[in-house]
Amino acid sequence: MTEQKKSATEQDIDARLKQARQAADQSVAKSGPKGSRRSGLALAMRLGVEIVSALVIGVGVGLLLDYWLDTKPWFMLLFFVLGAAAGFMNVYRVATGIGQGVGYKREDGSDNSDGPAQ
Repeated sequence: MTEQKKSATEQDIDARLKQARQAADQSVAKSGPKGSRRSGLALAMRLGVEIVSALVIGVGVGLLLDYWLDTKPWFMLLFFVLGAAAGFMNVYRVATGIGQGVGYKREDGSDNSDGPAQ
């Protein structure tokens, strides 16, 4: 008797899952292609933020060390260069998809992210 209820529940769940998958597929089809203009703008904004934030943090740390150790321009210049290098490294990682979580890369080498490596 419990097996009949279980199978009816499983059938109900299967039917609901099929409906949800169809609705998701239709919404993806309506939203347009993956390489749409909106995703390109989002990627460009992210790359800009990566570079600027690394530079701001590098210069901030350099200025704090300069004020603390009274070595005015040297640590700021050093950490400016380190921040710029970190910013470019972050942009490279985002653009190539390096450092993505496990499961983001497919067997054929393409990835599922919004990045340019589609």
